[in-house]
Amino acid sequence: MAEITQRDGSWSYEDGRIRIVPGAKAHPVRQVLGEVVVPLTAVAGITFERDRKGGRLRLRLRDGACPVVRAAEGRLPEGADPYRLVVESGREDLAEYVVAEVRQALLLEQIPEGPVERFLLPGPALPVSGGGGDGTAAFDGREVRLTWNWKGKETKTSAGPTTLALADLTGVSWVPAQGLENGHLRFLTRSGGGKTVAPEHDPHALDLWGLSKKEHTAVLVAAAVLVALAARGEPERTPGALDRAEAPAQLPLPSAPAPQAASADDPDALLRRLRELGELHRDGVLTDEEFSLAKQAVLRRL
Repeated sequence: MAEITQRDGSWSYEDGRIRIVPGAKAHPVRQVLGEVVVPLTAVAGITFERDRKGGRLRLRLRDGACPVVRAAEGRLPEGADPYRLVVESGREDLAEYVVAEVRQALLLEQIPEGPVERFLLPGPALPVSGGGGDGTAAFDGREVRLTWNWKGKETKTSAGPTTLALADLTGVSWVPAQGLENGHLRFLTRSGGGKTVAPEHDPHALDLWGLSKKEHTAVLVAAAVLVALAARGEPERTPGALDRAEAPAQLPLPSAPAPQAASADDPDALLRRLRELGELHRDGVLTDEEFSLAKQAVLRRL
């Protein structure tokens, strides 16, 4: 097993799974999300970026594999990224070892880097809640409940909390506050909801102000809803997609099927894999180092 434990959290790799556990002082998004177990089939790559204070481990997932990444669309701050680990000075070699083990497994199992056709991670545990600004959102797998605080506009608070059944939802959008621009967590419904109404007046949306790190936890509610929509087998829509094309973005995403890995108990399959690696090396697809690592891994399994 390859493992590294830091104040920021811990990563370990064993038997085709990367286990990620947040540290005690990690960003609220990582704390609420909790432990994440990433199957190797969901991984597109892994890197270690050195700096003067140590470095950062980064796990790159295949497009569409993680609902949190899908909901965030690249907008999460670095500290909230569950697939990033701060590595302290003096632990760089251990981080490099984790990278080498995962890369070797990806090469050996021939995991493609392309998008996947369904989520490969389960998303946040239910029930999940998050948000801030003018209220909070909670999702239990059956319905979303938006509860307003004293900062909410009367157009929202006068009617009390908003409850939206999963069956009525068609999409969700999360945008964090940036600079002087407020963000939002908005839910789309079959009736159209208030997608043209400003989030501060839309009873189907939270208005996010960026005053606290905890506001980013609203992305986990969005991710959980995306998982539920995908399980329901219907198209998922976001306000941005409708504004640009007036057509829903489809879930799941298209991808090519992943090749089947050789069985550890099948010597013939492993010998065939050795021959394939040799051909890839002769053709220049694999470097000398990559070929050596992959060959050693196969020989150990033999």
